Amino acid sequence: MEEKALFPGSTIGIIGESSNGIMLAEAAKKMGFKVIAYNSDEAAPTMQEADLGVVGSLHSKAKLQDFAERCDLVTYESDKVSSDVIEAIGQYTKVPQGSEPLEITQDRLLERAFLEQMNINIAPYATIVSLDDIYQAIGSIGYPCVLKPIQKGFGRKRQQVINRQSDIAKCADIIDLGTYVLEAWIPYEKELSVIIGKEFDGKLNFFPIVENIYRDHHLFQSITKSQLEADVQAEVHRIATEIATQLDYVGVLEIAFFLTKSGSLYVKRIVPALHKAGFVFEKATNISMFELHLRALSRMPIPQVRFVQPTVMVAIKNEDLEPLRTQWVLKDNWVYRFYRYPQTKRMVNPGYLLVLAETTTAAIHQIEATNIWSDTSSEGEEPNETVDEDTQ
Repeated sequence: MEEKALFPGSTIGIIGESSNGIMLAEAAKKMGFKVIAYNSDEAAPTMQEADLGVVGSLHSKAKLQDFAERCDLVTYESDKVSSDVIEAIGQYTKVPQGSEPLEITQDRLLERAFLEQMNINIAPYATIVSLDDIYQAIGSIGYPCVLKPIQKGFGRKRQQVINRQSDIAKCADIIDLGTYVLEAWIPYEKELSVIIGKEFDGKLNFFPIVENIYRDHHLFQSITKSQLEADVQAEVHRIATEIATQLDYVGVLEIAFFLTKSGSLYVKRIVPALHKAGFVFEKATNISMFELHLRALSRMPIPQVRFVQPTVMVAIKNEDLEPLRTQWVLKDNWVYRFYRYPQTKRMVNPGYLLVLAETTTAAIHQIEATNIWSDTSSEGEEPNETVDEDTQ
């Protein structure tokens, strides 16, 4: 059956529980679509922004079916949504992103196999099911390295950084909980992201490459127009094109890289969904990540992405809110965005801000001059700390 374009008045369903949802719902309503959100929390911002909210767990088949049948299409706004859930929803409505990309990327072994078949550079790794496997693999993997469960989403409690042989014993408490990946630590100089919009016909639309900085295992800054050599930019685009072309996917996705001092690139991860690194494009480009995603899903023509303004995104923490009051009344080039989660829920990042300037260097200097984010103790993610999905 031929796919048809969606027009204003059509209904788009949004499933997922990340901060992407509210902005995606806002963008959809501006474009004239009706929005139905599915969430386990009726007070979630996406539910409040939607025309209709369906409250239910991701295990409720009846609720998921009811939700899906009300929608002309459904989009998942986070890669944390189970591929099984999306496959189930796909029986009752269109899900252009598909479930297969989630199935591949939510399993570290499947993701690595997918990348290896294209001969794409990734960190050396070994499959681990016992402590003995770690001792045997460490000779080829080397120190430092990271032990991670093959299924993503468990966070830092199920991971262990190994700096020396004595650290292997620390893995005893978690090793019986499942299959793991032992991955070499990449001594990177920069972390890069490329956000891509993929259309039904396979056409790819690239946003500018972004440099990401992490602190305390969370995304802290995304910087547009990072200083990169032309050959590095070309290689990022070549690899990203190959990956995105091979994925059976429609919509916006992120591909993240480690860039070493010698100029080598390693693919860090694939996110077949919206990612926080793309928040910066709300002001940096002529079209936002959210609008491009919706245009791709609804078969609308997509304009050529153009760089408009050097911009730096800074994630806001709860402890930043008080010192930011001074900047609120001083900075005319700072644009704020809050997710509006209920006060009863303490979010690590209640929002973010965008700093616009003549150059990204000028924006960063302005950010640093406030001394709000002067604590750099966790920059660089020292390998003696455990890590989560957003770092190595």
